[in-house]
Amino acid sequence: MTTPEQQRFARLLASMPRRGWAQTRSSGGGGLSRRQFLGTAGVGLGALAIGPTLLAACGSDGGDSESSSDTTFAPTTDGTLRISNWPFYIDEETVGLFEDESGLTVQYTEDVNDNEEYFARIREPLSRGQDIGADLFIVTDFMVNRLIQLGWLAPIDDANVPNKSNLVEALQGIAFDPDRTYSLPWASGFSSIAYNPQLTGREITSLEDIFDEEFAGKVTLFSDLRDGAGQIMLANGDSPAEATLEMVQAAADRVQEAKDQGQIRRFTGNDYGDDLVAGNVAIAQAYSGDVAQLQLDNPDIQLVIPEEGMISWSDNMVMPISTKNSTGAEQWMNYVYDPVNMARITAYVQYIPPVQGTGEALVDLPDGAELAENELINPPEDVRSKAVAWRGLTDEEDQEFSTVWNEVARG
Repeated sequence: MTTPEQQRFARLLASMPRRGWAQTRSSGGGGLSRRQFLGTAGVGLGALAIGPTLLAACGSDGGDSESSSDTTFAPTTDGTLRISNWPFYIDEETVGLFEDESGLTVQYTEDVNDNEEYFARIREPLSRGQDIGADLFIVTDFMVNRLIQLGWLAPIDDANVPNKSNLVEALQGIAFDPDRTYSLPWASGFSSIAYNPQLTGREITSLEDIFDEEFAGKVTLFSDLRDGAGQIMLANGDSPAEATLEMVQAAADRVQEAKDQGQIRRFTGNDYGDDLVAGNVAIAQAYSGDVAQLQLDNPDIQLVIPEEGMISWSDNMVMPISTKNSTGAEQWMNYVYDPVNMARITAYVQYIPPVQGTGEALVDLPDGAELAENELINPPEDVRSKAVAWRGLTDEEDQEFSTVWNEVARG
């Protein structure tokens, strides 16, 4: 029997527009990420710099998009703000509207295509405290953790970001940055499992179904440590929020046994979608955003809210220690943490917003009421409560855990 929350997900997944597959959240993995896919298909391999003229031409005059009174700006000694983000991760109006309200000139560049790739590019200059060409950039949880440990991030002056109080409770007190001293989430999502009922012949409700011999050779798992091993850890009753080497080893051992028995078809990055749509795979570890899009090709595909839980992730805004305009970066954070402004961004990117009140603000936008009711964009507490985030790992732990998992997933 399908649970009410699964019924809600099934209905709402079908309503979401196709925007390109969601990215692989952590490092490595086969296949193109959502952002890599869109960036490669749309603009080639180079970084896409969006200037205020282009954004103003694409956007409106902002007459109906003013932010609320909590969005204020302090004086800045530098009139330029440089932002690095992933491709297609913002609407066409926000940068121009921010420029109008703040008086700053924004150099917005879409040059983050992969966490590790971006880290490799900024590592040398940051290690010397030198400029990296950005005052604020957006990377995923595990990378924020690494940068904090290295001491390469500048702290956020909360006095300049009063809207920080709008951060949703689920993203407060996160292990790698308990007080959000260095980071504020930009957007979030879930990794779970998806299935093709035409092949399973029954409803899938548990991560344990991955190991059902009935689906031998028709299961794909993520090659990535956090999303791949993380779900198996949940299946074992272990929490990535309290991850140990023993937990990862237990997950790897279980998957190795399943692999040896022919249970696993293959390990994937973000390239699992074709197999799932074509019916080559019965069950696949998947990203919530992907399933919404894959359903347009095969409406039968379902996303599971597993009994054991899901893996959550966030991309986060941070400032490098070499930022030339920390005040401007904080003004940007405060601006996008106004629910009205975050609603405009969310309506375009359609990931889970980190700002309280975004759902209510969405209602005032064209087609916003439908978006506000979409639980993949505006999930209720009973769905959020099933999501588990990895604790922050040291570099040594990251290497140890990855080595253990990679022996199975990439060996």
